[in-house]
Amino acid sequence: MRIKRYIPFIVCLSLLLAAGCSSERHKVGNPLFDNILDIAYTPDSLYHYTPGCFTDMGAWMGFTIPQKEKWINGFCGPFSFYQYGWKGVSIARVSFQENGSELFTPDSINYYPGGIYISASAADKKIEQELIFIDASIALLHIRPNNTSTLLIEQDFGQRQHSIERIQEENRLHFISSEKEEYILCFPENTTFEESKAICNDVSPDGLYLAVVQFFRDGGAAERTALIERANSILAQPQHYIKENKERWNGYLSAALRENMPPEFDRIAAKAVVTLISNWRSPREALYHEGVVPSHAAYYFVGFWAWDSWKHAVALSRFAPELAKNQVRAMFDYQQEDGMVIDCIFPDRSENNARDSKPPLAAWAVDAIYSQTGDLEFLREIYPKLVKYHEWWYWKRDHDQNGYCEFGSTDGTTVAAAWESGMDNAIRFDEAQMLQNHPDAWSFDQESVDLNCFLALENRLLKKFAEILGVPFEFKEQAGNPEDYFFDTEDGFFYDRRIQDGSFVKVKGSEAYIPLWTEVATKEQFDQMFPILSDENKFSTYIPFPTVSADEPEFIPNGYWRGPIWLDQTYFAISGIRKYGKTQEADQYTEQVFERLDKLLEGGAIHENYDALTGQQLKAPHFSWSAAHLLMLYWEYGE
Repeated sequence: MRIKRYIPFIVCLSLLLAAGCSSERHKVGNPLFDNILDIAYTPDSLYHYTPGCFTDMGAWMGFTIPQKEKWINGFCGPFSFYQYGWKGVSIARVSFQENGSELFTPDSINYYPGGIYISASAADKKIEQELIFIDASIALLHIRPNNTSTLLIEQDFGQRQHSIERIQEENRLHFISSEKEEYILCFPENTTFEESKAICNDVSPDGLYLAVVQFFRDGGAAERTALIERANSILAQPQHYIKENKERWNGYLSAALRENMPPEFDRIAAKAVVTLISNWRSPREALYHEGVVPSHAAYYFVGFWAWDSWKHAVALSRFAPELAKNQVRAMFDYQQEDGMVIDCIFPDRSENNARDSKPPLAAWAVDAIYSQTGDLEFLREIYPKLVKYHEWWYWKRDHDQNGYCEFGSTDGTTVAAAWESGMDNAIRFDEAQMLQNHPDAWSFDQESVDLNCFLALENRLLKKFAEILGVPFEFKEQAGNPEDYFFDTEDGFFYDRRIQDGSFVKVKGSEAYIPLWTEVATKEQFDQMFPILSDENKFSTYIPFPTVSADEPEFIPNGYWRGPIWLDQTYFAISGIRKYGKTQEADQYTEQVFERLDKLLEGGAIHENYDALTGQQLKAPHFSWSAAHLLMLYWEYGE
């Protein structure tokens, strides 16, 4: 099976690539990566909505490209990810002084890895604009007119819902949107100001540069001064910073992309890298380390989640290893005294959720980071925290102390226990009840196959780390063998088991992929399972490997965890199949995913989940763990 639907698109892109040398294939500027994501949006009010933004370097602000049908000659924004809303329609709307009212029409737009670009014209006049991020607080805007006429730059800040205080100081405009945030627009020194307009004279042939600064007012006057000084230094030598940005993004792409891969696959991988970096946030308030949020396009995803973080870190380890390390550190910043790693953390710690944990994939993340970096000190730093977390599961989540654990909660609620599994409304938990283990610990009355296979993998990795570090690993072995305990020989499938009578919870779901991915299952068990997994009426659906078998009575193709495609689970299945020797089939399934996910090969965003029977996008766009697992599928393809 190969890509069919997009053949004209692919052929065109392949021809473009063939024109350049192979060394340029994985670099910024490759036409394959043009318009990598469609983020065109012109806000007509400052409400809390964005379809996605360009942002970078862990910034808490972002920008969009204006829609052609609602064109304004400037990038839209900034959008604040901290207060989650638009602070302005446009930070800099550009025209020529002598005919400022003349209507510009768009010539071209581009969102490429590392920057956004627009070009527009009015009669014989043309203006190009490009925006990149220098660091977490400062974006650099480059404006290039086709002549040296005086430019007018207007700001569309704080209209309608928000009252914005506008202050002009020296070569700067300050926009104070609230007691929390301030945006500073730094102009060239020869700029003059008239009401809401900045007038830029003596524009050089290279154009002019503006710095956009986001300042959090709790930082104090000294930090504000330092940011302004840095912005002015950037404006003094912009080409240096532009070069640095390009080199950084070339580094991301060269590390993430493989040689001799189909160009359309390279585009998907580059989109995944862009998605992860766009969700990068710097330390803020009670987030003590940088990390990656699940999605910047959903207002409720402004913090870090545990198993999301482990998945992000695995992907990041290849092309942004320091960010991967800090993603792990961020979650362990809130490790509890008993060893528990809590569900999610936010800038406002009062919003943290400590009612449950998440599936134990932290050691997998650390293993990926160590494999890529060889950073022994990082391993030494995190190892005791991993051991403590591993032990917590058997202390607080093993109701009958038989060596097999259950998902649970700290408050005794089934909803929090389901959250702990990560599969919030999974069919397998429909009839589950809670059992108390400790004053602060309850378990479902069923032992989960995925949890215990994750723990088996974690146990192996901790032993590996102990050997590397030269320290003893004295944790007791799991009782019995999960491959036997959770496998139903009659059905040839893995299920959860009820504590009361040991019976199987006979719902065929994605939890059964995990014994394969962790290599807990025997070859004989895999051989029994594979006909079920490859059945088009069960798991080999239009997009393969849904969260439950398509022939389950409760299957809903768009029902959150009751049928849709979640790409982490699809990855676990495909990767597991590959580990048991079905490499050709694994490649075919990967091609199926890449080909059929809605708009993946075009400018569409990577979504939280997808309809298993149609590939239709569901839930939040620009979703990080989906991007992470598309990268993992890409890396394993053909291997």
